[in-house]
Amino acid sequence: MTTAITTLLSRLAASLPADALLADDASRVAHSYDNSRRQVMPGAVVLPRHHDDLVLIAQYAAELRVPLIARGRGTNTTGASVPRADALVVACERMTRLIEMNPDDRLAVVEAGVLNGDVQRAAAAHGLFWAPDPTSAAYATVGGNLACNAGGPRAVKYGASRDNVLALRCVDGRGIAHRLGSRTTKGATGYDLMRMVIGSEGTLALISEATLKLLPLPQCVRTLRALYRDVDAAAAAVARLMRQPQTPCALEFMDAQALRLAREVGGADIPAAGALLMIEVDGSEGAIDAAVAAVGKAAAGDGLLQIDVAQSADEVARLWAARKALSPALKTIAPKKINEDVVVPVSQLPALVAKTRELAARSGIQIVSFGHAGNGNLHVNLMFDPDNAAQAAQAPGVLAELFATTLALGGTLSGEHGIGLDKREFMSQAIAAPTLSLMRAVKAQFDPYQLLNPGKLLPE
Repeated sequence: MTTAITTLLSRLAASLPADALLADDASRVAHSYDNSRRQVMPGAVVLPRHHDDLVLIAQYAAELRVPLIARGRGTNTTGASVPRADALVVACERMTRLIEMNPDDRLAVVEAGVLNGDVQRAAAAHGLFWAPDPTSAAYATVGGNLACNAGGPRAVKYGASRDNVLALRCVDGRGIAHRLGSRTTKGATGYDLMRMVIGSEGTLALISEATLKLLPLPQCVRTLRALYRDVDAAAAAVARLMRQPQTPCALEFMDAQALRLAREVGGADIPAAGALLMIEVDGSEGAIDAAVAAVGKAAAGDGLLQIDVAQSADEVARLWAARKALSPALKTIAPKKINEDVVVPVSQLPALVAKTRELAARSGIQIVSFGHAGNGNLHVNLMFDPDNAAQAAQAPGVLAELFATTLALGGTLSGEHGIGLDKREFMSQAIAAPTLSLMRAVKAQFDPYQLLNPGKLLPE
């Protein structure tokens, strides 16, 4: 532990409970890693209870120049919440108050440590929901969702986190508190700094509270399963589905390898096929049949093997359980997984999928692809054995070529996982130098001492 951290903990001890300041090895280990499998032991951990604690922590840290790493539940996959040895982890696991639920204004005010799943349950009691639904929703925090602008399947119709937040309370790198946004769904008053903080991966501010925009739960939801001869036919169907007026509330893609995993590991009753689209539509009771017919017509075409509508809630639940089991199931087929969530315009999905097949054939590395096809957001998983010298040597080149192809197709490096540590070196390819300079200038205004999650997102 550095002298600066020791001094910081001593000063915080006058205002925070003793059990909120953790410097023992077990606590440091528990907060030393995220789902990227990277690990660095932090200097210490602090557990704030509310907004004012965050202000105090940031003010003292600024004076002593101690780096701060905001942390929710560590579900991030890019290393964005991995600490440094000279840093204090600010873990928001005690900031779990649902401050306000307002059905009339269709909003909820929550602290950063509230779980996404808890928001959904509280909103559902009033016939409402919050749109972001990442795979980790049951145990990911709202603050973590906002840090990487998490989306999930429903983002195709309802948008990602950034589109479903009205206001924030946050603390910048000097320890100065800010209220960004407003409780209204419209606003044209100054710069939209709230949307800038969302998706900044804790590099601009520590989020303490969020005012979430809630939506009415639909009366009806129907889930369709379409099987295709190959990935090209499925990708072409995605373009057709997104051209017609009935926007699906979810449009998920799985390639043949993902389908095999869904059957063998997820227990899904899915016939063998080259690819699958899971299509979900929602709406009123009077309009749902027409919506199903519209998406069914768009899904039909060359290469369609069969299309079915789920007949029961249990069948729908099994389909989604198989989809959400895919990411952990990948661990059963190779010792190491590189999971990328690249995004291209929907019309370019066939070209991106074709490139992944070419890369797999050329490198000998198994590639499993699935994801949020309606947004052009494909989760490309490189599966390889790091003890296999040939595969280990090929993996970096395959990754670089995947990113280069994504950018050439008009896409971007990440749809919802963020940049973190894993993709920093590629940021200069995705963002022009003058724009990166502008981003660094923004960072300097929010965080003049470069203390908030240093070494993440922006390249050297």
